[in-house]
Parts: sequence; structure tokens; C-alpha cells
Amino acid sequence: MTIWDDGQVPVDTPITWAGWVRVLRRGGPIVLLLLICFPALLILRIPEKWIWGYRRPVTPWITQFVCISACWLMGLKRHVSGSPSPARGAYVANHSSWLDIFVLNASKRIYFVAKAEVHGWPGIGWLARGTGTVFIRRDRREAKRQQEMFEDRLRAGHHLLFFPEGTSTDGQRVLPFKTTLFAAFTTETLRDFLTIQPVSLRYHAPEGEDPRFYGWWGDMGFGYGLLKVLAVRRQGVVDVIYHPPLKVADYPDRKALALACEKVVRQGFTGSAR
Repeated sequence: MTIWDDGQVPVDTPITWAGWVRVLRRGGPIVLLLLICFPALLILRIPEKWIWGYRRPVTPWITQFVCISACWLMGLKRHVSGSPSPARGAYVANHSSWLDIFVLNASKRIYFVAKAEVHGWPGIGWLARGTGTVFIRRDRREAKRQQEMFEDRLRAGHHLLFFPEGTSTDGQRVLPFKTTLFAAFTTETLRDFLTIQPVSLRYHAPEGEDPRFYGWWGDMGFGYGLLKVLAVRRQGVVDVIYHPPLKVADYPDRKALALACEKVVRQGFTGSAR
């Protein structure tokens, strides 16, 4: 898996006893929430799949409820501007942290597109599989199968979201967008009725913390990244900016579409600074 790394190693600040108290106070209810809601989601998926197939009109509401609740329990404030488009299609966003999953799911019932490696990750992979994440491999030999999978999900009314940078960062920049995944949305059977909505995410660190506090990059471990977020005395803020959706048919190919999305996301990211 490609991991962005600028060579700067973030300082791991030891968690104090007060921090551990906050970890338990915030993390305990989140774990309990998952232990109740995730099994309920899996159980409901059985009749839901039998009756509606891919459409899934029920279980995404559980996922959204969990993500809204998790952000609230952590104390992470979301400042949302614009609104998710109801039009059939996908969303693209810059990628800073594992927190992006909660932040974006809290605003809209969506299905993420993730690298195949995520499927096997402890904890995260389990949750991703249960919530309907689309797993892909960056392998030309599987391009046709993955394209068909995207088409099936889009025709079922799913709103897919992917991170075109291909990796998370320190939260202080937007990397160039990779064009590969955009190809699935520019096929002759889909391009005339699909839209892609760019979304800019910008995290503002808690007062007194490193500006890169919420970033996840290089060889940072997930465990410590999770604990430090739960342990901080007061959380920061994340700006979630929904830009006007772009009509796929307005762009000649995937490269032009990817460049247009990157430009919009980058402008929103820069403009959201406080």
C-alpha cells in the first residue's frame, strides 16, 4: 500500500493519567455503541438483501447514526457547508485521517471505495465489510470486473465515495488526484447521467496541539493515533465543504474529470483555513 511520507516524524506525546480517563470516558461508550449497532446491522442485512438486494434502504441509517454519535462522543465538531447531492453518482474528497470515515458518513449515507488491503485490517476491515465498502485492487487485470461492480452499485442508487489521492496525509495539503478510479464513471453506459461531487475536508487541531494532530501518515500506528484523539482535553474542528456536483458528461475523459475535481477540492481546502 502506498503511504504518503514527507520524512518528518511526528512526536508521540505520552498520554497522561487524565488523558487515560478521557480515553475510557469517550472510548467506552463508542465501543458499546458498536457492540450494539453493528450486530443489529448484520442481522438486518439478511432480510434487507433478500427483499431489496443491493438497494439497502435500511442499514445505511444505522451506519450514519453510529458515525454521528461517535463524533459527538469524541467531542469532534463538524462545520458543514453546502449539502450532499441527491443526484445519482459519487463523491470525492481529500484524505487526512481514519476520522474521515466517521465525518463523511455522519453527513450522508454513503459507501466507501477502499483498497483491498483494508479488507484484512483488524477492526477497521471488519467494520468496512459489514457496512458495504467496495474493495478494489489497482490491477489492470481486474479493471473490467471492478467497473462492472461499480456500475451495479451505482444503478442500485448507491452513493460511492473514494479518495483519489490514494493515501492519507498529515492533513496540511491536498495531493495530486490519481485518475484510475474515475474511469469507471466515464463509461458510455454511465457518463450521461452521473455526477461527481467534490468534498473538501480541513481539520483544525485542538488548541496548543501540532497542526498535524489529526493526520495519519508515514509509519504512524493506528492504535496510538486513536488513543491520542480520545485522550486530548478538548477536540478541534473539521470543516466539511460540499461543492456543487460536476456532470461527468461535461468532461471528455477521466483525466479531465479528475483534474477538475482536484482543483475544486484544493480551492475549498485552502479557503477553509481559519
